[in-house]
Amino acid sequence: MRALRIAATGMSPQQLNVEVISNNIANMNTIGFKKQRAEFQDLLYQNVERMGAQSSSTGTVVPTGIQIGSGVKTGSVYRITEQGTLTQTGNKLDLAIDGKGFFPVLTPAGDTAYTRAGNFSVNDQGQMVTHDGYLVQPQISIPQNAVDITISKAGQVQATIPGQVQPQIVGQLQLATFFNEGGLEAVGDNLYLESGASGAAQLGQPGNPGFGQLQQGYTEAANVDAVSEVTALIVAQRAYEMNSKVISAADQMLSTTSQMKT
Repeated sequence: MRALRIAATGMSPQQLNVEVISNNIANMNTIGFKKQRAEFQDLLYQNVERMGAQSSSTGTVVPTGIQIGSGVKTGSVYRITEQGTLTQTGNKLDLAIDGKGFFPVLTPAGDTAYTRAGNFSVNDQGQMVTHDGYLVQPQISIPQNAVDITISKAGQVQATIPGQVQPQIVGQLQLATFFNEGGLEAVGDNLYLESGASGAAQLGQPGNPGFGQLQQGYTEAANVDAVSEVTALIVAQRAYEMNSKVISAADQMLSTTSQMKT
């Protein structure tokens, strides 16, 4: 009975759907997190009677035919890169990107990774780093005797030094954009890597055309909406239950058939 196999293919993708939704909910408070959505595709069809085939010697044609589907599969799990809410922190080294772009950072392996999480700090050498100690690119060094740090919307970093009237420019932040942001490979720790699907990174100064501006003293919250996630969770759960009921109904039909007497 095809219904057993078809319903089984319906349960597996819904289980993955719940896993994707649970990951979104788990990261509701993760800085710069971008939610994901699962998409589904129908499987191959069996043509019992092909539409358009001749049904008689006089040339009559079958108008619709008979096609029986074989179920569903997960087509993709795509990332939604819409802007998250900017949350004020008051921390001088917290930066939020208002618009498109990612902060380039240098990983211990020597690769360049990209992040939307701008909750930066300084290490023992005064270098601007992520919460894991990865260097922000291009490298920014804050003088140890600086009493204040100002970062403009265009990414210019200035430090106020005792005894100097004018702030000292200590660096210029850059952002990276991608033709297909959804094609970036997430590797955890709020980091993404360039992939063949994302396209090459395009570097530019914040505020330039196609690049977002920086907001000092803010971080970007996750773009996860609790109401929509709970709603999607309920829909996925009901779909899973409906497929399980189909399996139960098919099993009862098979049981009835096996109990028939000749």
